[in-house]
Amino acid sequence: MMQLQDVASYLHAHQTASVGQELDSTPNLTHAARVLPATVNWLMENYETADGVSLPRSTLYNHYMWHCNENKLDAVNAASFGKLIRSVFSGLRTRRLGTRGNSKYHYYGIRIKPTSPLVHAIECKPQHGSGVSGLMVGHHQQLTGSNGLTGGGSGGGGTGGANNGMHGHGGGNHTNGGIHASNGGGPMAHATGGGHLQHGAGGAGTGGGSTGHGMAMHHGRSGKKNSFKAEMPETCAQYLGDPNGAIPQFPIIDMIHPLPDDITMEDVDTLRSIYREHCEAFLDAILNLDFNMIESLWREFWRAENNNNNGDECEEEKYLSKQKLYLLTQCESVQEFVKHVDMQFYQSMVDVLIPDVLRPIPTGLTQAIRNFAKNLENWLTSAMGGCPEPIVAIKLSAVAAFGQTLRRYTSLNHLAQAARAVLQNGTQIAQMLSDLNRVDFRNVQEQASWICQCDTAIVQRLENDFKAALQQQNTLEQWATWLQHVVDDALQDYRGKPSFVNAARQFLLKWSFYSSMVIRDLTLRSAGSFGSFHLIRLLYDEYMFFIIEHKVAKATNTTPIAVMGEKINSRPVQDDLDRMLYNSEYGMVNVKLEPSAKRMRS
Repeated sequence: MMQLQDVASYLHAHQTASVGQELDSTPNLTHAARVLPATVNWLMENYETADGVSLPRSTLYNHYMWHCNENKLDAVNAASFGKLIRSVFSGLRTRRLGTRGNSKYHYYGIRIKPTSPLVHAIECKPQHGSGVSGLMVGHHQQLTGSNGLTGGGSGGGGTGGANNGMHGHGGGNHTNGGIHASNGGGPMAHATGGGHLQHGAGGAGTGGGSTGHGMAMHHGRSGKKNSFKAEMPETCAQYLGDPNGAIPQFPIIDMIHPLPDDITMEDVDTLRSIYREHCEAFLDAILNLDFNMIESLWREFWRAENNNNNGDECEEEKYLSKQKLYLLTQCESVQEFVKHVDMQFYQSMVDVLIPDVLRPIPTGLTQAIRNFAKNLENWLTSAMGGCPEPIVAIKLSAVAAFGQTLRRYTSLNHLAQAARAVLQNGTQIAQMLSDLNRVDFRNVQEQASWICQCDTAIVQRLENDFKAALQQQNTLEQWATWLQHVVDDALQDYRGKPSFVNAARQFLLKWSFYSSMVIRDLTLRSAGSFGSFHLIRLLYDEYMFFIIEHKVAKATNTTPIAVMGEKINSRPVQDDLDRMLYNSEYGMVNVKLEPSAKRMRS
């Protein structure tokens, strides 16, 4: 944490930053001058950064309002205070915690200092200027435990009832623990089991305090809509990718046209800030495999009708009203900002969910990812009902590419695991070699040359390399390396040229045509290993596409998802592949490798 004078000078320096300057983690603070130095000093005296701890965003702001009332300071709004918190305590992340319909945003990585009087303060909501004063009673702080166990802290007497709780978030992968206990009038409660425990007692005091005890046990989330996380074993988290760097750089929104009425540059910067927090909460839900939370995040951010969330609906309005949000999203600069961020962010989410398309993934995780991908567009369409059409189209385009990419990669992964079994079977490899040697490659080349116009020597070399790799019983990873070399050699002459993208597309077409001609010959000969070759052909074609889209993305300085977003109408092709691999709604089937019927051999 920076020293007081460093923070003051740092914020003051950024107060006059130019519009075009990159200020990703520390947005411009319009109110910086009037919150320094007293408020920054108060923050540093009462809070500190810590791993595995979180505080509700509203609690921090209520503490700040109380501080301003006590010291007769001019308070800034919730949005500006949020920027200040992130400037003073670097590295904070945003999480969305709580049960469905009653969740709140939390700052993750900050806690109240043990020596602070706020340790014994209750979360209250004083109104600035109302003359409210006096020490708050109780507090609301969240602690991460390795077992996800949550116990309530002790509360004291004072004005109003006490409701003090500490929440546990799961282990190192930030998985939510499923146990929540709060105890407002006694020692720390101890809860065990997998249910959702609430234990509350009214605190003694004046002004509405009540005495009583209530306990309710809720065993997890119920209903089909909440089944994703419940079915995910904690061991699945080890298959996720590294989340570091998953949040992209958030560029300054350069408003090149006049702002709409009632919109200020502070509103533009606030939108940028809350969009980042929204992405952080999205990432946290992904890391928790709590896919159902994504729908809630979208509904809350876009202020969907019938949101049914009592936790933060009013708080979001404090940051940026629905009217201002909709006005801003009609600005071209804001639309470009959302499009740019979404394409990078959703690519990061793909990399987190499926970091290696060839690595075996548990069936339960694969099915959950596919269900998630299936629901994305419907969730977003529902959440953005009433939003301006241009921003809806931009969001849907990115989300559709995100969902399609997840479906393609899970299909590719399924093919890879089925093919791995074939490539490790010596008997099947011997049969494949025998059948492949009967293929009339000269005839294949003669038919394909008129269309593809490929160099005969190159085609002959690929044929020999393929047979050699098959005979050596190469592993799946060795085959993947060979395919990568094939692409590199084919596109070497086009690297760095404007024709690279078109050359890459032509290569895919030619590869597919040649492989289809070989499969045709095997079919006509009723090859015994036809099923194995068909599986291998599906895998190699799909993996070739995977390689090409990444090379095109690199050549065009964009993301693979953005490449797919431009050609999202190609989805029926992917749907055909899905129907071949899945016999019911996201129920995987085993690929039949060898036909049982007897075949005539030539």
